[in-house]
Amino acid sequence: MLKVEQIHAYYGGSHILHGLSLGVRPGELVTLLGRNGAGKTTALKSIMGLVSVRSGSIWYNGENILGKETYQIFRGGLGYVPQGRRIFSSLSVGENLRLSSLGQDRGRVEWVLDIFPPLRKRWEHRGNELSGGEQQMLAIGRVLVSGPKMVLLDEPSEGLAPRLVGTIMDTVGELKKSGLTMLLVEANFTMASNVGDRHYVMAHGLVACEASSEQLLGDEELHRKYFKL
Repeated sequence: MLKVEQIHAYYGGSHILHGLSLGVRPGELVTLLGRNGAGKTTALKSIMGLVSVRSGSIWYNGENILGKETYQIFRGGLGYVPQGRRIFSSLSVGENLRLSSLGQDRGRVEWVLDIFPPLRKRWEHRGNELSGGEQQMLAIGRVLVSGPKMVLLDEPSEGLAPRLVGTIMDTVGELKKSGLTMLLVEANFTMASNVGDRHYVMAHGLVACEASSEQLLGDEELHRKYFKL
């Protein structure tokens, strides 16, 4: 469904991705791991057309989307939940969801509210009145109501209490069971190993290795080389 081939991405004059290649098959949940600064978020932004990619190719559903505008990529069925949530804080939960569900039937909103029951209770509350966990639910729900075929998730557990991390990851697992294809950036190795089918480890702007869930949890050499400071 998604194939990234030898992309080189830049922030201004800073060369961030150095020939990154990865792939995600339909129905898979693939994780992207590595130290801070490895290029994980830049990888997702490059796929979504938010960062300058000067060479390589990005194939989504058989089409090279490199050079397309972000809204065109989104309309093609590729959703993106950025790091830091970025909901419309001055709008209510209902307004956030309705804005993103334009062109979709009401049943899609109801489906999201069934996935995240706290959002139904907070329907009239503004985004800045929600807890961190509720804001993350809304950030994910806002993408889901658009009916994506694939979703890029950037550290959905960041800054959440352990109980809420479990809730978010349980939801990610349920979305996987529903057949949604996902590429997940996640710092929590245990959570990543529980939900991921395959795992890419990034270092210095490219994929350094592909690891199994067992390696993520038990390979001390892998942790020493790619994760420990």
